[in-house]
Amino acid sequence: MYPERSEAARIDTDADQAALATGPLATGPSDVLALVTSTSPWSPAAVAGVSLAARWGSNLTGCFMDPSTRGLHDTDREPTVLGLLMDPPTHDADAHAAFGAFARQSGVCEATWAASHTGLARTLRHLGAWHDLAVVERDVVDTSGVLDVLGEAILGSQLPCLILPPRWSGGFGFGHVVIGCNGSIESIRAIHAALPFLRMAKQVTLVDGDVRMSYDAESCLPHFDPFVYLLRHHVTAKPQYIRASSDVAGDILLKKARDAQIDLLVMGAFGHSPARERVFGGATRRVLEEADIPVLMQH
Repeated sequence: MYPERSEAARIDTDADQAALATGPLATGPSDVLALVTSTSPWSPAAVAGVSLAARWGSNLTGCFMDPSTRGLHDTDREPTVLGLLMDPPTHDADAHAAFGAFARQSGVCEATWAASHTGLARTLRHLGAWHDLAVVERDVVDTSGVLDVLGEAILGSQLPCLILPPRWSGGFGFGHVVIGCNGSIESIRAIHAALPFLRMAKQVTLVDGDVRMSYDAESCLPHFDPFVYLLRHHVTAKPQYIRASSDVAGDILLKKARDAQIDLLVMGAFGHSPARERVFGGATRRVLEEADIPVLMQH
C-alpha cells in the first residue's frame, strides 16, 4: 500500500498534467543577434531582432556592420582601400544608447550593442559562439557578394540565420510557415532551430522531399521522421511530397511560397568547399538569390 500524497504534491502533479495537456509555453532562443546595417532609421535586421527578442524574452545583441569591411572574405586580413581612407566611426556610443532605448521601448529586457570592423564571415562565426539565432539582411553585401560573402558566413558559422529579403518591411507574425526537408542533416538542424517560429505559426506546411537512401539502411542509422518530431513538439504540419533534383526543388519551394503567400521558409543551407571556396547547393542558391520572404537557414 502506497502512502497518501500530500495536498501540495497532489496540486503539483495536477499542474504538471495540465501543462502537458495544453502543451509547452512558447519559448525561443536565449540570445538573438541582429546584424545592423543602418541606425537612422533602424535597418530591418534591427527591427526584426528587437521584435523577436521581445516576444521570446531573449537577450539581444545589435552589431553594426562597418560597410567598408563587411564584404571581406574570411581569409582576408588586410583592410580595403576604402576602409583605409574612411575615418574611424565615432557614433558607437550614441548608437549604443539609442539601440538600448529602442529595445527597451519594445519590451526587450537585456540589449547590448557592438560594432564590427571586419568581414561578415568572421563576425558571424565569432558572435555565433554565444548566440542562438542571427538576423541578417540579404543585402548586407551587394548583389555580387550574396553567394560568396554571405554564403561563406552562413556555411562557416553553422548558426541558424534568419535571412531578410532586400527592403523588408513586413511584419514578423509568421502565421504560415513552410518547411523544406529532404532528410539531410542540414534540413533536420533547420527544423530543430525553427521550433520557436513553428510554435508561433497558425499553419505549418512540410514539403518532404526525403528519399530513403540505401546507405541509411547499411549504416544502421535511425531514420528521422519530421512529422513525428514536430508532433512531439506540439506542432502539426500539413504534408506535401516532392521528388525533384536540388535545382528544381529550389524553384518548387519558391513557387509554393508565392502561391500560398507564406510568411517564412525554413530549409537547410547546403554547401561544400571546392578549392577552399564555400559553394552553395542548387536549392539553397536559388532560394537565397530570389526569395522575397524571410528564410530561416542552417548549415
